[in-house]
Amino acid sequence: MQITEQQLLLILPKARPVAGIFLPVLNRAMLRWKIDSRLRTAAFLAQVGHESGQMCNLIENLNYSAEALVRTWPTRFTAETAPAYARQPERIANRVYGGRMGNGPEASGDGWHYRGRGLIQLTGRANYRAAGQALGLPLEEQPELIEHPEHAAQSAAWWWAQHSLNDLADAGRFREIGSIINTGQPGRTPKGAVERQALYDIALRVLA
Repeated sequence: MQITEQQLLLILPKARPVAGIFLPVLNRAMLRWKIDSRLRTAAFLAQVGHESGQMCNLIENLNYSAEALVRTWPTRFTAETAPAYARQPERIANRVYGGRMGNGPEASGDGWHYRGRGLIQLTGRANYRAAGQALGLPLEEQPELIEHPEHAAQSAAWWWAQHSLNDLADAGRFREIGSIINTGQPGRTPKGAVERQALYDIALRVLA
């Protein structure tokens, strides 16, 4: 199904400044990756709407205070270590993403280079490499390309399809979708669960 600009703005009103840019690229991406029913479209728009600040933030904000670091990544920061990283986004990215998702160790700088980007906040060298291969883009060499609206939408819809999220959408398992996107595993409570659900409820009504 194709969404209209009016529908997009009813679901994601904060996207008004960029709606004209994102409407066609969203429709192309959803068509390509078979996000093509009311349930699938509502779930996709709600989840990427939350992840991207309603299409306004295409790159991860890692400007955390010491307290927020400990709260967000309790296995990576303690009250003693967090102050050395606070309000230093590059150091934070290298710390929290180093040594996983295909990234080299903290000192490699991969965590910063492959931090969250796009509508679904694609993260990690391995994901950038795989998305680049699927979309025919040099994302591993030029990760900033995902900040372009077309690639932001296509990479998000590709990731969605790769993780079989259409199947979960069809089954109405919306919260589980958020768990997989945000935590990497089903069953966990995703960050922003209340907002995700609210956006989904709105999207279902708008697309009815």
